[in-house]
Amino acid sequence: MIEGGCFCRRIRYAIDDGTYTAANCHCTMCRRIHAAPYVTWLVVPAGRFRYTGELPARLVSSPGGTRDYCPSCATHFTCVNASHPDRIDVAAGSLDSPEAFEPRVDVFTDTRLPWTVGLR
Repeated sequence: MIEGGCFCRRIRYAIDDGTYTAANCHCTMCRRIHAAPYVTWLVVPAGRFRYTGELPARLVSSPGGTRDYCPSCATHFTCVNASHPDRIDVAAGSLDSPEAFEPRVDVFTDTRLPWTVGLR
């Protein structure tokens, strides 16, 4: 079982064990919502992800896009987009053991901050 949650531990989730792709997203929306130069996502089939306690708050971040976050500590940890409703993107930084999922892909590199090139 892969587990994670928010900073204050109010919201917790579980992901079925498996092999998943981790990707660094450089889009401006992810950067602004996470206040970070990019966000590393674990791409998970929607049916393999579940909340194990309290449910999070939901932000409609774009037409067809929602992001879940903790209403207490404001940790954002998921993104779902209508263009691929069969998967959920889980912020790797919210995993209990993020070191297990090294990103192998960069997406939205057209909006990548130039000073992040060559960090890996």
